[in-house]
Amino acid sequence: MEKLRLDKYLWAIRIFKTRTQATTAIDEGKVKWNSANVKPSRIVGMGDQYTIKTPARRWTIEVTGLIHNRVAYEDAIKNYTDLTSEEDKQLNQLTGSSFYTGKRQSKTGHPTKKQRRDLEDFMDDL
Repeated sequence: MEKLRLDKYLWAIRIFKTRTQATTAIDEGKVKWNSANVKPSRIVGMGDQYTIKTPARRWTIEVTGLIHNRVAYEDAIKNYTDLTSEEDKQLNQLTGSSFYTGKRQSKTGHPTKKQRRDLEDFMDDL
């Protein structure tokens, strides 16, 4: 039987970008197994179901394969089954459309260099 840590598995199937993020989420109680908190060192088994909350979405997954290294997305999705409920999927879509990327929205905040130059030219003409 293969042994694989939960934090490494969640990183390998691309739920989290880094193992550190996976470990932090597990420690904060955002990953649950049978409605119970787990530790990052928990051994993952075939058929285990996990509920995962990330800032962007909620997941419910079932383990169908074990991989030890991070692989391409097309290969990663073959190792779990997404059992996310319809209610959570709708919430994920709403959250995804209003997700803040950290970039400044256009036409808000400071003017761009071009806008500033145009404004200075306008003020000079007065």
